[in-house]
Amino acid sequence: MSLLWFLIIGIAAGWIAGELMRGNGFGLVGNLVVGVIGAVIGGYIFGLFGVTTYGLIGSLITAVVGAVVLLFIVNAFRRTA
Repeated sequence: MSLLWFLIIGIAAGWIAGELMRGNGFGLVGNLVVGVIGAVIGGYIFGLFGVTTYGLIGSLITAVVGAVVLLFIVNAFRRTA
C-alpha cells in the first residue's frame, strides 16, 4: 500500500510542479518521474535545513519543492544549450 501512496504522491507532485513552473503537466509518466525525483531532491534539501515533515501533506510538500527545484535546474540548462 505504501508503494501506491508513493506513486500517487509522485504523480501529484509532478503535476503541481509542472503547473507552477511551465503552465502544464507532462503526462502521467512524466509527472511520475518528475515527482519521484523531486521527492528525493526535496528530502535532501529539507534534510540540509533540518526540516522534518510528517504525513501525506508533508510528503507532498517535500516532493513538490524538490520537483520545482528539479524543473528550475532543467529549464536553466535547456536555455543555455
